[in-house]
Amino acid sequence: MGSKVFFWNLRTSMKMPYDKRVKRLIKRSGVFAAIASKELVAVKIHFGEAGTTSFIAPVWVTPIVALIKKTGARPFLADTNTLYQGQRYEGASHALVAARHGFDPNIIGAPVVIVDGIRSGNAREIPCAGQHFETCSIAGDIVDADALVTLNHFKGHLLAGFGGALKNLAMGCATVKGKMQQHCGLGPNLVSKNCTGCGECVAACLHDALSLKKKKAAIDRDKCVGCGACMHACEFGAFMIDWKADTPVFLERVVEYAAAALAPHDKTAHITFVNNVSPGCDCEGHSDAPICPDIGVLVSVDPVAIDQAALDLVNAAPSSYPSALPAGLASGEDKFRAMHPDIDGTYALAYAEKLGLGSRTYELITV
Repeated sequence: MGSKVFFWNLRTSMKMPYDKRVKRLIKRSGVFAAIASKELVAVKIHFGEAGTTSFIAPVWVTPIVALIKKTGARPFLADTNTLYQGQRYEGASHALVAARHGFDPNIIGAPVVIVDGIRSGNAREIPCAGQHFETCSIAGDIVDADALVTLNHFKGHLLAGFGGALKNLAMGCATVKGKMQQHCGLGPNLVSKNCTGCGECVAACLHDALSLKKKKAAIDRDKCVGCGACMHACEFGAFMIDWKADTPVFLERVVEYAAAALAPHDKTAHITFVNNVSPGCDCEGHSDAPICPDIGVLVSVDPVAIDQAALDLVNAAPSSYPSALPAGLASGEDKFRAMHPDIDGTYALAYAEKLGLGSRTYELITV
């Protein structure tokens, strides 16, 4: 039968509003049963880039936090800094964005923690059994937590096809260095024409990989570890990432990082919201119209099964218009491939299954 994935279709009533229904779903799944009193529980969530509106709303999160706290555990809302230069680029501004999006600890009942630190220096190198990395750079506070719960917004993604639990584990739990390794495997490229020769990048580099030559920055590739500190230091855009990595290789790197994020934990659970299914990531700074109607909430201990179930439900649903979908797409057709024909997001699911992260075969249990 495969892994169990529990599903609620968002129907409510006066006697059973959202908070009671979502708690019933999670209790039925039993995914919090192993969490013990006084344990620190990292609740990995995406707070949304400024301008985005499709991220998981705080009001949806509060009952889940309450259920974790009922075990006696101490949950905290966790996210990591971004590789790109936005408002979640460093920890102080990132926490402010979370507050502006309604993630108030006094209301939700759990603090916001940027788990890789103010400048993404809080890192642990976790061994990886994949073919691309010997170790992966995972946020220190994710590793140090006693349990890991992911809250995932299932949606499209420009490079991965779609994003759910695996993507939230991989990019979401990685340091800036780890995000760079997944995207390109190397350090950034130097755009010499943008360099002013100020030397801020040289001062920020802890590995002596940068120097000034003829009043321009120069990179020693043998010393560069891809930590991204130079990108943080430069305000002139002199360091750029080649985002368009070979897709299968990129997806393999993502899955290996997901494996590394899971490795320190024997207590994990995944909760996926298949609503506001936007065509792009919540990092994009805007939320385009959903590509299908709201579907429901999924819960599982298997990140592969829950992603496969979410994908199947989205593809089975009717297409919504106006949206980024091509006209006339029938129910059952792959909506994400229709938007990005060159990207097969299921490759990541197959690779994750190969690495032993879970099963693409699942039993959908409606609650």
